[in-house]
Amino acid sequence: MGERRTPVLRAESVYRALRRAIIEQALKPGMKLPEDSIGEQLGVSRTLVREAFGRLAVEGLVELKPNKGASVAYPTLEEARDVFEVRRGLERLVAENLAGRLTPAQAAELEAHVSQEEKAHEQDGPESIRLSGEFHIKLAEMTGNALLLRYVQEASSRCSLILAIYGRPHSTECAVSEHRQLIEALRAGDAARAADLMDHHLRAVVTRALLTPRVERDIRDVLAPYALSEGLNPA
Repeated sequence: MGERRTPVLRAESVYRALRRAIIEQALKPGMKLPEDSIGEQLGVSRTLVREAFGRLAVEGLVELKPNKGASVAYPTLEEARDVFEVRRGLERLVAENLAGRLTPAQAAELEAHVSQEEKAHEQDGPESIRLSGEFHIKLAEMTGNALLLRYVQEASSRCSLILAIYGRPHSTECAVSEHRQLIEALRAGDAARAADLMDHHLRAVVTRALLTPRVERDIRDVLAPYALSEGLNPA
């Protein structure tokens, strides 16, 4: 399947595979990202891998250092606080803009997504962090403001990485109920309550964070399922 894809589609698949692997904590913060090993595992050239690194660096998920190569970003606690502070401001704006404008179809889409979050949380896997971030991105998409969406996407990606470093087990326990409360406030058109709920929700995420040790795995083993899901074949 991978061989039949155009270079553009293959580049997008490489980016998505690496991004998911980082967000879902398979590729750990600070982990080195050797172009040759990744290219071999995903069945693509180093050029496509470097292109994906560039996109992920813009999102704050990868660090590129001269003569040292690429690695998964490892933000400090101070940087983590700064990112969440910016995100809180952005998402208050999302809530204020979307309150009263949520269509029945959009509300149903959000409810379905939250149901996915509940299932992921029951399985106690890192997928819950990814789905939580996607919920917030969906809200930003629904505002119709492309610039706001771009900033929320970047902030959400960085926060997912931060939670991979500092989030303790079960640190997202209250997220699903908080997401449901947000949907109800948006449905009701209560902009002030929706903004306050969003702010409280993001503050709670920070409060539930705690530094925990991480164990590294071989990068080829880590990327195997992501390559398979994107139809990419090892070299």
